[in-house]
Amino acid sequence: MTSASASASTSAPPGGPHTLRTVFPVLALCWLAVFFDGMDVNIYGAVMPHMLDDAGLGLTPAGAGTIGSWTTFGMLIGALAAGNVTDWLGRRPMLVASVVLFSVGSGLCALAGDVTLFGAGRFVAGLGLGGLMPLCLAMVLEFAPPRRAALMTGLLMTSYHAGGMAATGLGLTLAPAAGWRWVFWAGVLPAVIAVPMLLKLLPESPGVLLARGERERADAVADRYGLTRPTPVEAPRAGARGRIDAIRALLRPESRWATPLLWLASFCGLLLVYGVSTWLPQMMRASGYGLNSSVSFLMVINAGGIVGMLIAGRTADRFGAVRVSAIWFVLTAAGALLLKAQLPLGVTYVVVAVTGVWLFSAQVMVYAATGTVYRDSERAAGLGLVTGVGRTGAVVGPWLVGVLASNGNQSWGFTTFALAGLVGAAAISLVPLALRLGRGADRKAPAPAPVGLAQD
Repeated sequence: MTSASASASTSAPPGGPHTLRTVFPVLALCWLAVFFDGMDVNIYGAVMPHMLDDAGLGLTPAGAGTIGSWTTFGMLIGALAAGNVTDWLGRRPMLVASVVLFSVGSGLCALAGDVTLFGAGRFVAGLGLGGLMPLCLAMVLEFAPPRRAALMTGLLMTSYHAGGMAATGLGLTLAPAAGWRWVFWAGVLPAVIAVPMLLKLLPESPGVLLARGERERADAVADRYGLTRPTPVEAPRAGARGRIDAIRALLRPESRWATPLLWLASFCGLLLVYGVSTWLPQMMRASGYGLNSSVSFLMVINAGGIVGMLIAGRTADRFGAVRVSAIWFVLTAAGALLLKAQLPLGVTYVVVAVTGVWLFSAQVMVYAATGTVYRDSERAAGLGLVTGVGRTGAVVGPWLVGVLASNGNQSWGFTTFALAGLVGAAAISLVPLALRLGRGADRKAPAPAPVGLAQD
């Protein structure tokens, strides 16, 4: 995320009204990029049962969990690195670099002859995956109509789950017929398909262009997409000092307590997302379900995720992202506990699908809530840190369930997911109270948009 930002002027946009139609080109391109992101993240979970059965590779349950954490550790580094270089290179070049990186990583996994090289490939893929998501979120939020921000966030994230379903389809069809390596070869396709389209069609952020001193280009992009022309609200310092100042702004009295609560909610949300994406097929297989059924659960939960994004986005625009996120976290916890029980196959499919409706969109609504907590000048840095700190949950989730699996305690993974859901619900629920307390400590600060309340 760029540390420089811009606020919209009050005049009407010269390029026309800011509508859903004007954001569509940006949304469509970012949707494609995040589709491949979701495919790459879910490929590992979709083929893990086949990899564990491959004696030549030498992968163990504990090693599988560690490699899952290498991926998410790479994502943490990628998210933080992208935030530091976006100011210099722009969001569009960084998006392209992210896609190239995770495509190269997938190619390394396909070529890997041992666990070490395979883990290195997943780490490289993680570097690209980590930078892509926050960049796409920031682009869509910048170009979206303000009153439809949560809906646009939800629509964007349907692509992640469509990609997850594609990965599961590859795991069910290509892996048994041709081997798990060919599934990772499919992960190289983003560099061929998405990169040329992003380079040719995706606009640069007007806010980033203005922060780099390119006023004419910034105004031209804003006019073309019906945005209000950006106006600088602050001149951030360059280098490390500028980054420190950006973090300090998030910890000013008004948002001092809300910021760590958002970080905790994001930690829990991403622990759930990446823990489930990595381990659900193997956990269900260990619970007694067949190999094909176990992999199919990953497709079903992602299908539920698509439905959940559409429901959550519209519901949050009406009732507030914080309220929706909290309820969704609680329902996720209930679904995780139900999955721990030995249920008939048909009932289990229903529970998995319904849990997917809540699980993934609970985390996305944390991102949507972040956009209402911070001022315009702080929003990009705030979203970057909520995403980056949350990545530690993405590191912990696959590793922790891997440790449990190596000791024969896969069922405790469901309990871990339920606890994460309850903690996430508590953290996000306290954000409105934290903001009220902060405003009491800093009465001179302008109040941000209400959080957790209905948005008109």
